[in-house]
Amino acid sequence: MLRNRIALLTIILGLLMVADAVIASEVRNMRVWAGPDKTRAVLDLDGRVEYRLFTLSNPSRVVVDIESTSLSRELSLSPDHSGVIGNVRHGVHNSRDLRVVFDLEGEAKAQSFLLEPAGQHGHRLVIDLYPEDAESPAERVRAVARTVEQTNRDMIVAIDPGHGGEDPGAIGPGGTFEKVVTLAIARELAELIDAEPGMRAVLVRTGDYYIPLRERYERARKAQADLFLSVHADAFRDFRVRGSSVYVLSRSGASSEAARLLAQSENKADLIGGVRLDHSDDMLNTVLLDLSQSASLEYSNNAAESILGQLTQVGRVHRNRVERANFMVLRSPDVPSVLIEVGFISNPQDEQNLNTPQHRTRVARAIVGGVRNHFYQNAPQGSWFAANRRPDRHIVQRGENLGLIARQYQVSVNQLRQANELNGDVIHPGSVLVIPGRG
Repeated sequence: MLRNRIALLTIILGLLMVADAVIASEVRNMRVWAGPDKTRAVLDLDGRVEYRLFTLSNPSRVVVDIESTSLSRELSLSPDHSGVIGNVRHGVHNSRDLRVVFDLEGEAKAQSFLLEPAGQHGHRLVIDLYPEDAESPAERVRAVARTVEQTNRDMIVAIDPGHGGEDPGAIGPGGTFEKVVTLAIARELAELIDAEPGMRAVLVRTGDYYIPLRERYERARKAQADLFLSVHADAFRDFRVRGSSVYVLSRSGASSEAARLLAQSENKADLIGGVRLDHSDDMLNTVLLDLSQSASLEYSNNAAESILGQLTQVGRVHRNRVERANFMVLRSPDVPSVLIEVGFISNPQDEQNLNTPQHRTRVARAIVGGVRNHFYQNAPQGSWFAANRRPDRHIVQRGENLGLIARQYQVSVNQLRQANELNGDVIHPGSVLVIPGRG
């Protein structure tokens, strides 16, 4: 009798092991992000899978068969983020595989790939759907591109809100996502820049979706941008660290340990955002070589200094100097690029400030003021700024003081006082100062 029971238990255990082998994986969740040029569906998995993807027409569908996989919960689709996807269905294929069917609103090309665990995400199956009638990123940015032959042309400022979509960026203690803050500030920056004479803004990301780091600066290049601003609000291991910072690319080491760690964190964004990382870094090495042989880094540093000077007037800054680190998003060979940390979202006070529209507006105005001052001093011939600047005059902007202006023009405060017959340090917005030694 005992022998029969043991035999029965052995058979039952064997059946359980076979069943476990048949249903080896599980789809735990689905998220969908819609951008202007593609719709991305992400299936969260509990491990590696084998899958097959194919498309059907009349009506348009994308079918995904995932081997030996079950579904832990119903797949839901939000109409606000569904993009080209009209409906999602699922069923069992071959008695053991999970079949997911995406009903599409129109014809679309499908690309897919698997991602290893990164950040807060585990294994993922990514499906990108490109509508056939969608305007490409190059076509969109080309609409705002200018020609070199234009006279009194606008200076193009490309604004890149960090993170987005699958990648939330840093998350504050109160639950604020960095990607939400950066997009809000970037939109305000674009409005303020478009309201300025001689400037025009291009938003690299216009909604809640992810763009690979290299594509971000490539979009700025295709728009023929004169300046690229990447906006962030990162986290640090010490929650007491707060304040804004300004960074440019470093060809060698970082200017501080904090800068190195920040660049290391930001450069991992593609792993979280869902980007196929199967290309060589030879192009990046060429970019760095080109940068070392051009004036782009010097121009970037001048812009960063001007922006930092304005940010010191609207709140605490983390560093009183421009920092340097090897940020991938700043590696454009011919577009001067600056990364701006508008605060540390890991700090409760910074997080609270960044959730306040009034504070975001002050930060955006400060950045625009820095860009404006930079263009007045460095804009090329043929631009509106070059045609309208007077090198021996400076129009005082809100928040500026004599020390800031002296630093910008590399003169002393005493020289400014003497040239303008000032008895003290009080100056008012709109006042015109004579800059000694210019003209």
